[in-house]
Amino acid sequence: MQAVVLAAGKGTRLRPLTEDKPKVLVEVDGKPLIEDVFDNLIDIGITEFVVVVGYMKEKIIERYGDEYRGTPITYAHQREQFGLAHAILQAEPHIDSDFVLMLGDNIFRANLSDVINRQQEERADAAFLVEEVPYEEASRYGVLDTNEYGEIIEVVEKPDDPPSNLVMTGFYTFTPEIFHACHLVQPSDRGEYELPDAIDLLIQSGRTIDAIRMDGKRIDVGYPEDRERAEEWLAEHRGQEEEKPPTQ
Repeated sequence: MQAVVLAAGKGTRLRPLTEDKPKVLVEVDGKPLIEDVFDNLIDIGITEFVVVVGYMKEKIIERYGDEYRGTPITYAHQREQFGLAHAILQAEPHIDSDFVLMLGDNIFRANLSDVINRQQEERADAAFLVEEVPYEEASRYGVLDTNEYGEIIEVVEKPDDPPSNLVMTGFYTFTPEIFHACHLVQPSDRGEYELPDAIDLLIQSGRTIDAIRMDGKRIDVGYPEDRERAEEWLAEHRGQEEEKPPTQ
């Protein structure tokens, strides 16, 4: 399966860390964010990366060239940042079947493979890794509402009155139908083509989107303090792994 990695953002909230580099090259625990993404994707069987680049794209391209750990990389160029739906469309010419979409600034230690396994079932048109957050924090995210079968029936971007405390995490699987939906999206009030609007169009057209509850942890590295928090957590996680007794 191919994976689209979104890596075009400026990372203005991460300044001064992003004054001389794109957001995905900010290092956490001695490794650029995008390498953590690549490693996670390789571990779950991804065979090709399509990386959407924009801000300081030459630094990403010069660093990784056409492969990472033997996995080929194709670059798609988002010359202006007009939202996630717009970013996804830049990858459309390079995608020929179901694919993973992953944001380039999230650190995961979680059940990513469960999402791919669900996507490979015939009944699923898309699958998202989701997590519960405190209700008072839900308005910061894309919030989901699900039915009794665990299917997503509504996605609302940063709502004032969240319908639930279940939010998107930045890890998705889609069929190429998402591109058609992204083409139909109109600019939001902030002038961007929003991914939740495209997802809502898929739902309205009768597509089945499953919510997979996250088992593990993720950190969205949006601010310098998030980087510090991520480094502390990764060091703690590594220590716990080292303490585990060897399997027989």
